Amino acid sequence: MQLVKAEINRLTDLLKSSQSQDGSWAYPFEIGIMTDAYMIILLRTLKMMDEELIQKLAERIESRQEESGAWKLFRDEKEGNLSLTIESYYALLYSGYRQKNDPHLTAAQKFILSKGGIKKAGMFTKIMLAMTGLYPWPAVFPVPIEIVLLPPSSPISIYQLSSFARIHLLPVVLLGSKKFRRRTENSPDLGEIYGTRDREELWEESRSDEWRKLVDVLTGMAESLIGLPERLRSMAYEGTKQYMLERIEPDGTSLNYFSSTFYMIFALLALGCSPKNPVIIKAVKGLKGMSCTIDGHIHFQLTDAKVWNTALISHALQEAGADESDAAILKANNYLLSRQQTRHGDWTVHNRKGVPGGWGFSDFNTMHPDVDDTTANLRSIHNQTGKAAKKSRQKGIQWALSMQNRDGGWPAFEKNVDNPLLNLIPIQGAEFILTDPSTADLTGRTIEYLGTFTTGAETSIKRGIGWLKKNQRIDGSWYGRWGICFLYGTWAALTGLAAAGEKGDEEYIRKAVEWLKSVQNEDGGWGESCRSDIEKRYVSLGSSTLTHTAWAVDALIAVSHENSPEIRKGMAFLIREGQRNDWTTDYPKGQGMAGFLYMHYHSYRYIWPLLALGHFEKKFMQKGSSE
Repeated sequence: MQLVKAEINRLTDLLKSSQSQDGSWAYPFEIGIMTDAYMIILLRTLKMMDEELIQKLAERIESRQEESGAWKLFRDEKEGNLSLTIESYYALLYSGYRQKNDPHLTAAQKFILSKGGIKKAGMFTKIMLAMTGLYPWPAVFPVPIEIVLLPPSSPISIYQLSSFARIHLLPVVLLGSKKFRRRTENSPDLGEIYGTRDREELWEESRSDEWRKLVDVLTGMAESLIGLPERLRSMAYEGTKQYMLERIEPDGTSLNYFSSTFYMIFALLALGCSPKNPVIIKAVKGLKGMSCTIDGHIHFQLTDAKVWNTALISHALQEAGADESDAAILKANNYLLSRQQTRHGDWTVHNRKGVPGGWGFSDFNTMHPDVDDTTANLRSIHNQTGKAAKKSRQKGIQWALSMQNRDGGWPAFEKNVDNPLLNLIPIQGAEFILTDPSTADLTGRTIEYLGTFTTGAETSIKRGIGWLKKNQRIDGSWYGRWGICFLYGTWAALTGLAAAGEKGDEEYIRKAVEWLKSVQNEDGGWGESCRSDIEKRYVSLGSSTLTHTAWAVDALIAVSHENSPEIRKGMAFLIREGQRNDWTTDYPKGQGMAGFLYMHYHSYRYIWPLLALGHFEKKFMQKGSSE
C-alpha cells in the first residue's frame, strides 16, 4: 500500500504544480498534424504573411513524416495515411519553404502515387483541395443547399443532423453548391500526384439511387413551401450564412472548432466577403488562440480542452484524497462554475423542455454543451459549498436528465438525433458524424454520476441500465464512441453499472469482467489499437498504455469484491510504469471519426491512473492489500 500512496502523492503534486492561475489545466489536446497543415493553407489563401508561424508549422509537419514518405494517424496504422500525406505534402509546398525536389517530398510523392494518387483520397481532403482550386468539384454536389430551408418536421432536415455535423457540413454544402475555388499566385500545382483527370472517376463517392430519389422529394417540398428554384437557392445561401454567424463564439471561432471555423471562413469568402472582413480577421485570431507547444513545435488544437481537463483533474484529485477546501480544488471549481452555460443552443430543437445548465468542452464555449462534460463538471463541484454551487448543480443535473434519449441511453450533444434516413447521405464517415445516438461511454458515465452523487434519478438510471444490457456485445464488451475503444466503452459501462447498484455476480457483468481479463497483457497492463475503431472489433495494440490500463483496472475495481490477481497486476503496472515516456504515452486515446480523426489528450496519462489508484486505495486498503 505504501507504493500506491507514493504514486498518488507523486501524481497529485505533479497535477497541482501544473494548474494555471485561473484554476484551469491547459494540457494540449492534440490531433496530429491535420490542423497544422490546414492553418498553412488558410494563411496562404488569405494572403496573411505570418512567415514565422508558417515556417514553424512546416517544421512540425516535417518532423512527423515516416521514413516511407507517408504520414500516419497513429503509430500502428498500416503503411501510412493517404489523405493525411496529401494534405501534408500540399501544405509544405504551399508554405513556400519546401520544394518538390526535396528528398522528403519526393518520398511523399512516391507514397501517394503508390496508393492511387489524389483520386483515392478521402472526401474531406478532396473538398479542401476543391475549395482551394486544386481539384474539380463534382458536377452535382451530393447534398443540395436547399435542404437548409426544410423545417425540423421534414423527413430530413439540417436539424436531424448532429450539431457537430451541422456546423461542419453546412459551410461545405454551400461551397459545393457554389463550386467555390480560391487559388492564389502561390498555389502549388499538384499534377505530379494527381493521377487521372476524369471528373467522375475523381469523385468516387457516387450518390445512391435511394439518396437521389430522396433529394428530389425534398427539393420538391422546399419548392412547394417557398417558391421558385432561383429564390430557393438565394434564401438557402442567406440562411446558411446566418446559421454560421449566429454560432460564432466570443473568440471569433465557429463553436470553438478549428475545422468548422476553417470551413466557415471559406464559405464567407464564397458569399463575397473580403479576406479583410472583420469576422474573418477575428476568426483567424481565434484559431491562433488555439495554438499550443508540443516538444518544441507549435500545434493547432482542434479546440482547447480546458474545461474537460479541469473537470477530470479536479475530480481525480478529490477521489485521491483532496477535499473541497484544498486551494487547487477551490480554484478549479470556481473556474468551472464560471463556465456553466446559460444560453439556449441547438440542443433545444429536440429538447424543448430542457433549461440551460450544461457545460461544454473548451474555454470559450458558450452555447454548445455536451452530456459528458456536464457530468464531469458535476462530479468536480459535487462537494462545493455555497448557494451558487448548489444552484449550479441543480441546473446541471436537470439538463443532463433532460437529455436522455427515448431508447434510454444518452447522446453527446443532441437528443433523439438518430434518423436512419441520414445513412443514405454519401458523406465520408456518415455513421460517426451525421447522427448523435446513445453510446455506451456516455450512458455509462452518466449513470455513474447519477448513481454515485444523486438521489431521485432511479427511473432514468433504470432506463440507462436497460440500454446498456441491450447493447452489450456478444463477447461481453461495450463499444465506446469517443475513446479507444472497447476498453473505454467497457470501463464506462461497468463503472456506471456498479454505481447504480448492479451486482458483480450478475451474468452480464461477469461476462464483461472475463472479457477484460482475457485481453490483459503479460506485463499486467492493457493496450488497444485505434484499428479497433476502423475494424469494429477489439484489436490489441501489442503494448500496454497507462490510460488503457487505468480504465481496465478501474472497471475491475468497481465491480469486484476482492483484490484479484488481475487488479494487482494492473496496479503494479501503473506504479512501475507511471513515469514512462515513450510512444505509448503519445498514442491517441480518443476518436473523432474512424480512419480520419484521433485525439491525444496529454492529461490522460495522469488523470486516469490517479483515479484508479484513488479508487483502489478506498476500496481495498482496509482489506490488508499487500501492494
